[in-house]
Amino acid sequence: MLKEVEHWLSTRSWSLTDRPLHKILAAKHRTGQSVSVVLPALNEEATVGDIVAIIRHDLMQQVPLVDEIVVVDSGSTDRTSEVAAAAGARVVHRDDILPRIPAVPGKGEVLWRSLLVTSGDIVCFIDADLKEFSSDFVTGIVGPLLTDPGVDLVKAMYDRPLAGAAGQGGRVTELMARPLLNMHWPQLAGFVQPLGGEYAARRSLLEQLPFPVGYGVELGMLVDALHLVGLDALAQVDVGVRKHRHQDGQALGRMAAQIYRTAQLRLARGHLIRPSLTQFERGPEGFEPRTYSVDTEERPPMADITEYQSRKVA
Repeated sequence: MLKEVEHWLSTRSWSLTDRPLHKILAAKHRTGQSVSVVLPALNEEATVGDIVAIIRHDLMQQVPLVDEIVVVDSGSTDRTSEVAAAAGARVVHRDDILPRIPAVPGKGEVLWRSLLVTSGDIVCFIDADLKEFSSDFVTGIVGPLLTDPGVDLVKAMYDRPLAGAAGQGGRVTELMARPLLNMHWPQLAGFVQPLGGEYAARRSLLEQLPFPVGYGVELGMLVDALHLVGLDALAQVDVGVRKHRHQDGQALGRMAAQIYRTAQLRLARGHLIRPSLTQFERGPEGFEPRTYSVDTEERPPMADITEYQSRKVA
């Protein structure tokens, strides 16, 4: 590990106890910064309501930390929108945001569009499939941004159990993302959960970043933020344990391929290597190939979008 990363781990890796809630609230009051929480959601009616309700109760009604909770529905066919709204979130549908640019499927697409329908100086992203959710996820990653002006992006780190076994979740992280980062961006080797969906950042940074529209968004954001603001502006906070819905092996394969493609574009933009992945499923006549495109479209920095510029002027 680089000496720079060893130093970063000792100065930019924290735990929840390093910033008690009263200090975070005092910093928010002193600096006047506002906080938006965004939940990207696709068919998450079983969990999204509890997450919204806990954030609303703990961090809006009990203490004034969060200024708005926005659920961006990316085309759910279940009751995700109704459940989220009933729990107290403002629900916005992906296709209603920036309609002149047709939306494409993907998590990164939703996160990018969320910048247009939120107003916080700090934007906190929380996945909508978390189980046994605690508002510590929010306070943990928002806290450093409110208390330390030198920090621009904070990732949550946590244990990810799989089938009851500690530390076995995050299979794409261990098999794809961590090797890529260690080999090509060793300054980022200290991140425990580089692909985790719980992170917060200053709007002033997010609006300058391109957003891969799919699963590569977290890796792309880390790499691009490193180049834009430097390692010392990035941090991570231990928030305990993350429990969520796990995907099957083939879905993870497609996710890994998109992440690799995102890395590839950053290593050699414009040099096209076949951006597709063939997997196999057993059919009536044996194993049948299924080929998926894993090319990853990217949205430009939001600061370049006319509608966003107009909103800021207004």
